[in-house]
Amino acid sequence: MRRKLKYAAAAAAGVLLLLWLFCLPRDLFEGTTYSTVVTDRNGALLGARVADDGQWRFPPRDTLPEKFVKALVEFEDRTFFDHCGVSPRALVRAAIQNIRNGRIVSGGSTLTMQVIRLSRQKPRTLWQKLVETCMATRLELRCSKEEILRLYAAHAPFGGNVVGIDAARWRYLGSDRTELSWAEAATLAVLQNAPSSIHLAKNRDQLLAKRNRLLARLHAKGEIDEEDYALALEEPLIGEPYPMPQYAPHLVEWYDRKAHGQRTVTHIDRDLQHRMEEVLVRWNRELRQKGILDLAAIIVEVESGEPAAYCGNSDLSFDRDGKWVDIARSPRSSGSILKPLLYAAALEQGTILPNSLLPDVPMDFGGFAPKNFDGTYAGAIEADQALALSLNIPNVYLLKEYGILRFVETLRQAGLKTLSRPADEYGLSLILGGAEVTLVDIATCYARMAACYQESTRYPSFPLHDRIALYRTFEAMREVVRPDEMDWRRASSAQNIAWKTGTSYGSRDAWAIGLTPKYVIGVWAGNANGSGVADLTGARIAGPILFELFGLLSGCGWFEEPGDEEGMIRSVCSHSGYPAGRFCPETQTELLPKGATACRPCPYCREVPLSLDGGRQVADRSEPVRLEGRFVLPPMIEHFYKPLHPEYRALPPLKQGSGTDPITTMHFIYPANGSIISLPRQLDGSPGSFVARVAHTNPATELFWHLDNTYLGSTRDIHQMTIAPTRGVHTITVVDSSGAMQHIEIIII
Repeated sequence: MRRKLKYAAAAAAGVLLLLWLFCLPRDLFEGTTYSTVVTDRNGALLGARVADDGQWRFPPRDTLPEKFVKALVEFEDRTFFDHCGVSPRALVRAAIQNIRNGRIVSGGSTLTMQVIRLSRQKPRTLWQKLVETCMATRLELRCSKEEILRLYAAHAPFGGNVVGIDAARWRYLGSDRTELSWAEAATLAVLQNAPSSIHLAKNRDQLLAKRNRLLARLHAKGEIDEEDYALALEEPLIGEPYPMPQYAPHLVEWYDRKAHGQRTVTHIDRDLQHRMEEVLVRWNRELRQKGILDLAAIIVEVESGEPAAYCGNSDLSFDRDGKWVDIARSPRSSGSILKPLLYAAALEQGTILPNSLLPDVPMDFGGFAPKNFDGTYAGAIEADQALALSLNIPNVYLLKEYGILRFVETLRQAGLKTLSRPADEYGLSLILGGAEVTLVDIATCYARMAACYQESTRYPSFPLHDRIALYRTFEAMREVVRPDEMDWRRASSAQNIAWKTGTSYGSRDAWAIGLTPKYVIGVWAGNANGSGVADLTGARIAGPILFELFGLLSGCGWFEEPGDEEGMIRSVCSHSGYPAGRFCPETQTELLPKGATACRPCPYCREVPLSLDGGRQVADRSEPVRLEGRFVLPPMIEHFYKPLHPEYRALPPLKQGSGTDPITTMHFIYPANGSIISLPRQLDGSPGSFVARVAHTNPATELFWHLDNTYLGSTRDIHQMTIAPTRGVHTITVVDSSGAMQHIEIIII
C-alpha cells in the first residue's frame, strides 16, 4: 500500500513537474500587436503608427535606461534580483495590508509575476494569483533577469493608450534618449504603477508626491548623490504628452504596410531629412502659386545604395487631394530622364562613340514625328551634345539604332520595375516619356551607375559597367546648363554635378536627377492627380530645387578619370566622331569603350572625284580628275548643319553633262515619304494647302516641281512650293537642272 502511495505521489509529482515545465507558451505575448516603428540610421525615431488595438505599444528592445531600471526595481520589487519569481516576504506583507484595510490594497506581485499577468490578461482572483506564481517561477528559469525587465518595461501601461517604456519616452519626454534624468526615471517608474488613477492629466500633486518619495528612497540607498537629488526635486513634473515625430511620413506609411508591427532601422539621416523637408516645404508653398501642388525628392547614398533622405510628398500641413500619395513610389511619365541611360548603353554596346554625329532634322518614324523642345534643328550634332542639350530627334534616332527591345531589357535589368508592358507597346516614344518610372527606381538606378563606375563588381547584374562609357555619360551630364546659367567651372565653390531634367507630355511631370561620387538626388514636381501646368518643366521647376538640395551636402570632388587599360585607343574621324574610315581626311585618337569594336566606320566621309582645280565634281571620265577624301553630309542634314558650321566645306557643283552624283543631291524636308496629311478647307471654302520643302546640296540650282502629272513651277535658292492637292494619294516629283530626281507619295485626308 505504501509502495502504491509512493508511486502515486511520484506520478503526481511528475505530472505537476511536467505541467510546470510546459506551463509557459513559446511566445509569452503571442497575439499582442505592436506599433510600426521606423527609425533613422542612429535609432532616432522618424515616425510610428499605433498598433492594431489602438495602443502606442512599441516592439521590445534589447536595452533599457539604467536609471529607469533602478527606479523601477526600487519602486516595484526591491528584491527582484534575489528571488526566483516569487517573494514570500512581499506576499506576507500584502496579506497583512489587505487584512488591515479590509480590502485589497496590495497584491504582493513581483515584477516577474506582473509580466505573467500582463501576458495573460486574466481577472485578479486568488486562483489566478496561484497560477501566476507557478508561471513566474518557470519564467525565471527560461529568461534572465534582464530579459524579464525588458518584457515588463515593453508591456506595462503608462496611461491613456501608451504602453511600454519606449512609447512612454516619446509621448511624455519627446525623445527616446537612453540617458534620463533621475526625475524623469522616477516619474515613469511610478506612473506605470497606477496609470488609470494617477497620470499627467489629473492628480498631478499625488504623482509628484509619489515621484519625490521614490527619489528619497533612491537617495537614501546611495543611488543618487546629494547634488543630483536636489536637482531632481526641483525638476518640474512632465507636462502634456508630445505628438509622435512625423519625419518622412510616406516612408513610414510604406513600412507600415511592408513591415507592419515591427521596428525598422532605415538608412535615413534624420538631420538631413529635417533640412530637406524644410527646403521642400518652402518650395512647395512657392510653387502653389503656379498651380503646382505636389513635390517629392529623394537623396540616395551611392556607397550604401539606400536613401539618406526621403520625401514622398511635401508639406502635409497644406490640405489638398493627393497629399498622402507617395509620389516617390508612384509610376509617372519619365520625360527625358532616361536619355543618359540610352547614351551609356549605346556607348557600351558600340552603337555609337561618345562624339558620333546623330541626325537632327525633321523625321517621321512611321507616323511618329518627334520635335525638339525649342522647335529648331541642328542638322547633325555630336551624341554627347545631344544628351547635354536633351534634343529629342537625335535621341529618338539613337533609340531606333540601339533597338527598342534591347533598351527595354536594359532598363529592366537596371532596376526600373514599372516597365511591365511588351517592348513594342512603348515604341520610340519610350525615350521621350512613353514609359512610367518611379522616383525611387530612377534615383537608385543612377546611384548604381555611380557605384559601378567606382567599383565595377558592386552590382554584378547591373547592365552598365563599362567605365569609359559611364565616365563619358557623367561628363556629358555635367555639361548641362545649370538653372542659374552660370559657368560652374569659374566658381570655386560650385560642386561637380552630373544632372539631367525631364518634362512629360502635357507638362504633367517635371524631373531632375543629379549625381556625384557620393550622392544621387532625384526631384519630381507636378500634381498628384495628373493635371498639367503650363510653366511646369524640369529645367525651370525641378532643377533649382535639385541644386539647393545639393547645397545641403558636402562637396566630394569628381569621378577619377579612367585609365587607358580600361578601354581601347582607336583612330576616330575628327568630323563625324565615328571610327575613322579610309577616306576620312582628318583623324584623331581617343580612349573608347571596349565595345567600340562593334561601331560602324564613318558613314559620311567618301572619296570624291574633283576637277584638277577643285572647282567642280566630275562624275564621268570627260576630263582629268583628282580623288579627294571629303566629309559629305546628306542634303537634308547639310541644309540645317551648314548655317551653324561655317567651317563646313560643301561639295562644289557637279559638272554639267557629266552625269548625276551617285550620292543623292537633294532630299525632301517636308513632307516625308508616306505622310498622311489632313488639310481642312479655308474660311472661304477653298481647298487647304501646305508648303513642301526640299534641301539641295547646291541651293542655287533650279528645281522643277510636279504634282502627279501637273507641273507646278520652279524654285531657286529657297526651295519651297505651296501645294493644294485634293483628297487621295498623290506623288510629288522634283527634278534639278542636271536631271537628278526625287519623288515621294503622300495621302491627303
